[in-house]
Amino acid sequence: MDAVRRGVQKGRQGARAGLSHLADRLIDNAPRVPVRDLATLRRQFPGLGPEQLADKLIAGAANATSTVGAGVGVAAMLPVPPAMPAELAAEITGVAAIELKLIAELHEVYGQRPPGNVRQRATAYLTSWTEERGIDVTKPATVNAALGGGMKRQLRHQIMKRMARNLPNLMPFMVGAAVGAVMNRRDTKKLAEHIRADLRRRQVPWDALAELPPLDQPENPKELGF
Repeated sequence: MDAVRRGVQKGRQGARAGLSHLADRLIDNAPRVPVRDLATLRRQFPGLGPEQLADKLIAGAANATSTVGAGVGVAAMLPVPPAMPAELAAEITGVAAIELKLIAELHEVYGQRPPGNVRQRATAYLTSWTEERGIDVTKPATVNAALGGGMKRQLRHQIMKRMARNLPNLMPFMVGAAVGAVMNRRDTKKLAEHIRADLRRRQVPWDALAELPPLDQPENPKELGF
C-alpha cells in the first residue's frame, strides 16, 4: 500500500509540475496568438450583424477544438512539459490557443476591446479565459495588465486551476477520438456563451464600432490552422 500511495503522490506531483510548465508557457505565448480586429471580421463576413458574426466565430472555434479532440489538425503551441504525455500537452495547449483567439475576437465584435498593447490585452484575455467571464473595460481592476511577479503568480495559479478542472475532458487519446471531439466542442461552446452573455450586456452599438482603430498584431504570430 505504501508503494501505491507513493506512486499516486508522485503522479500528482508530476501532473502539477506539467500544468505549471504549461501555464508559464501559455502566459509567454498568449501574445503571439493572432487576433482579427472588427474591420477584418467585417470584411471576411460581409453583411453580418454582431450576433450572426458571434455565431460564426463560436461555430468555427468549436469545430477547431473538436478537431483537436479528434487527434488531428492543430499542432501543439508549446513544447511538451515533463511528466505529461505529449498528446495531452498538445490537447491542452491547442484548445487554449483556439479559445483565447475566440475570446479576443468576441470582445472585438461587442466593442469591448481592453486597453493596452498586445501583451497587456493577452493578459486580460487569459484572465477572461480562466474565469470564463467577459472583460468589463469600464472597471480597471478587471483589466489589470501589469504582469509583475505577483500578477504572474496569480495568473499561473488561475490557469492551472482552469486546466485541472477541464483535465478529464481533455484526454481523447484515452477516451477515444469521437468522444474527445464531442467534449471539446461542447466545452468551447459553453465557455463562449458565458463570455458572450457578459459582453452582450455591455455591448457598444454596432454603428459606433466603425471608428475603432486597427488592432496591432504580434510580430511572430502562431499559426493555428483555422
